[in-house]
Amino acid sequence: MGFVVDVENKTQVNFMKSVEIGNRLELFVDRFLVDAMENVSFRLHEPVAQPLPASPLPISYTTVLKEGETYRAYYRDYHPEYDGEYEDGNEGEITCYAQSADGHEWMFPDLGVCDVKSKRGGNVILADVLACAHNFSPIRDHKPGVAPDAQYKALAGLHPSAVKKPECGLYAFQSQDGIHWTKMRDKPVITSERFAFDSQNVSFWSEAEGCYVSYYRTWQTPHGNLRTISRATSDDYLHWSEPTAMNPNLPGEHIYTSQTHPYFRAPHIYIATPTRFMPDRGESTDILFMAARPGATAFERLFTEAFIRPGLDPNRWGNRSNYVNRYVVPTGPAEMSIWHSSGIRYTLRTDGFISVRAGAEQGEFLTKPLTFTGETLVVNYSTSAAGGLRVELQDVGGEAIPGFRLDDCPVIVGDAIEHTVTWKDNPSLAGRAGKPVRLRFVMNECDVYSLQFRHG
Repeated sequence: MGFVVDVENKTQVNFMKSVEIGNRLELFVDRFLVDAMENVSFRLHEPVAQPLPASPLPISYTTVLKEGETYRAYYRDYHPEYDGEYEDGNEGEITCYAQSADGHEWMFPDLGVCDVKSKRGGNVILADVLACAHNFSPIRDHKPGVAPDAQYKALAGLHPSAVKKPECGLYAFQSQDGIHWTKMRDKPVITSERFAFDSQNVSFWSEAEGCYVSYYRTWQTPHGNLRTISRATSDDYLHWSEPTAMNPNLPGEHIYTSQTHPYFRAPHIYIATPTRFMPDRGESTDILFMAARPGATAFERLFTEAFIRPGLDPNRWGNRSNYVNRYVVPTGPAEMSIWHSSGIRYTLRTDGFISVRAGAEQGEFLTKPLTFTGETLVVNYSTSAAGGLRVELQDVGGEAIPGFRLDDCPVIVGDAIEHTVTWKDNPSLAGRAGKPVRLRFVMNECDVYSLQFRHG
């Protein structure tokens, strides 16, 4: 088994532009690195439900930030004494704060920020702010040189038609501590003549793009008027570009609350876990998985199927019953978590969204030509007891590089988040750094989740 290079087109292959990955961690959440596959396939991994906590995190347009050893969460709730209409932007909406030491059990501290109390006490950080408590979506601002009083930022607000207030749109907020917030200006920073915003509208500082990026709810798609997602950018968080439609929808799908964010181990890869809404099927919802690269004008959906299904609970088959928080964050050395509106925390192995998988019969895949920096190759992989993995380095023409041939690589068996690939005589990859190579993975009963070249 192996890939054959077309001799007549070998010159073209040799001059194929290589993908520069340096020492970045690369996940197989898209087709960015994979050139050819034989008897292997991409596999979407289902998050695993953990036992319901005694004190779960409420999930209603919720953001979870991990800072050091502390998990900080922001969510929408309602004033317990509010008895009015529950329309978007109503006066009973409040934004609340929660905190956790392990990401599983949550506490709701008395902050003393607002006179208004939630059902859990004094953990309210935003109340009586026109439409903004509906979908307040904070970030930790990682822009270099950000001012001390603007370490945190947030977008929040609704479309004017939703609350019948012409001054509405998305407002920008800032904070020094993530608890006490002020508007950055009195007018909205993002407005739209098209109906939008009535879900969580997310933003972040993109290290890869050198600007702020926002993904927010819009309406129009090539398939008609469907809830969908658009993207805009900004240098200062106040002045935003015109939106670019990302168009992730299939016919009949409404997609919103995208939860797009940089993956914590590879910030040049944007992860999205949106809610899919099917109004013609009892207004049922589920969760999808998508990915995007910096500057991309479309999401890549390797899988159009659900990432998290509604499941056996009848209460999860209605509208607004399947939301997840924004930000997938680590909750252990080999684990990352997503929180669901049922109160359940879901987990995946680190990097474990999508893998390249081989079954019992041997298969293989080949990367595009790539250039790297470093001396070692590290892979995140898992095999069965009978499975195995070997890696070969090739030149761009498909010839195995001496010292790094398949036969030089001992069979890798086991399960590791970070495993250093070795070859006979333990040659260093330093001599190949900066030169285009291909990686050939030959495997059976094996998943490969990510790879990275490293120094040392």
